[in-house]
Amino acid sequence: MSSMQSNSSANVTFVRPATFFINGFFNIPHAKYYYVFLSLVYVVTVLGNSFIMCIIYLARRLHTAKYIAVFHLAFSDLCGSSALIPKVIDTFLFEHQDISYDACLTNMFFVFHFMNLQSFTLLVLSYDRLVAICFPLRYHAIVTKPAIFLIIGVMWSFSMIFFSVFVGLVNSLSFCGSNVLDSYFCDYRPVYSLACNDNSMNILMGKIGSSLLIFMPLILIFISYFCIALALLKIAHGVDRIKAIKTCTSHLILVAIFYIPILSNNIASLKTPFDPDTRIINNSLTQTIPPMLNPIIYTLKTEEVMQSIKELYKRQMQDTTHKPICNFYNAQPYSRFQPY
Repeated sequence: MSSMQSNSSANVTFVRPATFFINGFFNIPHAKYYYVFLSLVYVVTVLGNSFIMCIIYLARRLHTAKYIAVFHLAFSDLCGSSALIPKVIDTFLFEHQDISYDACLTNMFFVFHFMNLQSFTLLVLSYDRLVAICFPLRYHAIVTKPAIFLIIGVMWSFSMIFFSVFVGLVNSLSFCGSNVLDSYFCDYRPVYSLACNDNSMNILMGKIGSSLLIFMPLILIFISYFCIALALLKIAHGVDRIKAIKTCTSHLILVAIFYIPILSNNIASLKTPFDPDTRIINNSLTQTIPPMLNPIIYTLKTEEVMQSIKELYKRQMQDTTHKPICNFYNAQPYSRFQPY
């Protein structure tokens, strides 16, 4: 009997569906208006993040280690939204709800990869503020351009390797029942929940992924700001303390709008089960709104960025006004008696 079980287990074949069907909303009558709203969110996200990247590229005063990280955050926001929103719009607004197995896993990888990079970049920016306030005299020696490029390179390598394994484990599952995903994209949990074989490894990886994406960076950011708070208490002059706090406000707002909705959704779902439509709306807003708001916050709340925008605008206006339309007044009068 035991030999038969071992033989049957050795000859297990994995059943993979040709496509998944992304179910999305269940019973909302005017859901298309929501997808139109997401379209507007995407347009603002693309324009805002492209704008902040252009400002950082054009303004020499922003060619610093800190703004390399800000540029990377804008790039991650742009790519993360591009991996998610256009596919959601195509899926539901144009009713292309069938997605091939390989395309589903590819979409899953890029959505989680760029979300992870957003989270890690917020951690890098908290490290920048920690060094700037706690070790101001050594700031330019510690937070250098090569150091930030190295950190970003390590982030990309780690995230790509981890999420390749994360998504690759789906291939160890067998789907012999439904292929309907109760989500708005190829989310990890809805996919492995459809498996008819052991998915305990996928559940474990899901928990590890949540820890890497949410809890570990958030804990380290909290520790950073605890150290910053201790350093601020040692500053004797109130004016200097307020000035130091102002350099952190934009980053703290970004941290709040990224992590609070995610934590709220997770805590609320543990206490009371969400209606599927409510869960999908909450999760989609959690993933799409922060990338739209980040460039707006950095533009309005960061003095260096605002000053750079004003300088670039003045330079552009000066170039426009001082550029001669024609060279009539500077032209030499023509005379046939001029020497050759």
